[in-house]
Amino acid sequence: MDLNLSGKQVVVTGGSKGIGLAIALCFAREGAVPVLVSRHGETLARACAEFSSQGLPTPQLAEVDLSVPGSDRRLFNLFPAADILINNAGAIPGGSIHDVTEEAWRASWELKLFGYINLTRLYLGAMEGRGQGVICNVIGMAGIAPRYEYICGSVANGALIALTNGIGAGSVRRGVRVFGINPSPTRSDRIEGVLKQQAASKLGDAARWKEMIQKLPFGRLAEPDEIAGLAVYCCSSLCGYLSGTVLNVDGGQFYAPN
Repeated sequence: MDLNLSGKQVVVTGGSKGIGLAIALCFAREGAVPVLVSRHGETLARACAEFSSQGLPTPQLAEVDLSVPGSDRRLFNLFPAADILINNAGAIPGGSIHDVTEEAWRASWELKLFGYINLTRLYLGAMEGRGQGVICNVIGMAGIAPRYEYICGSVANGALIALTNGIGAGSVRRGVRVFGINPSPTRSDRIEGVLKQQAASKLGDAARWKEMIQKLPFGRLAEPDEIAGLAVYCCSSLCGYLSGTVLNVDGGQFYAPN
């Protein structure tokens, strides 16, 4: 199936590992030109090695810390003509309102919540000027299913869902699509850390975190490639009428009986 993505430049924040890297690799397989954005040079180097191991062209790189004020403009100035923006960078700590300090709360929101807002503002304006473009926000199921043990992320994700709904409803007037994806817990080092915190809170022992996975649909975490495949397909012209919607990818958890 031809997704008509050949030659499209795709900026992927948080693109050096996890879901972001999986999305970048998937775009590259379709002939697109991904730009991997990360604040960590060493993970960018490892990501390039992964591209090479799969016989894919070396991606463009941007070592930018999006939690730093003004970094959004710096990234945009480097790649102002991107056809597609994938907002994915962000690592919000787990814990209850008693566990997450105000400093940690604000710092994590600077990267994910305000990072998404600021890059959307910049790229949306450029895309509207050209009359075409796509923005995909990788958000998270906690935005519609808030969790006591992940309150900081739940509130930020809820705001990003509203951002996506509202902007995606109006951006179509100028030919731009904005949509989102809410992954449920997806295999990564960060999610392992969140599950350990939840196990400590609910089971009294962080070492029992794998027991949390057994309760998930299919008895496992989602895989990064499963999220990536959906993101790339939805960014293609085959999904040209999709905008303002946030897709839940949770194996039916939201509707499952308690």
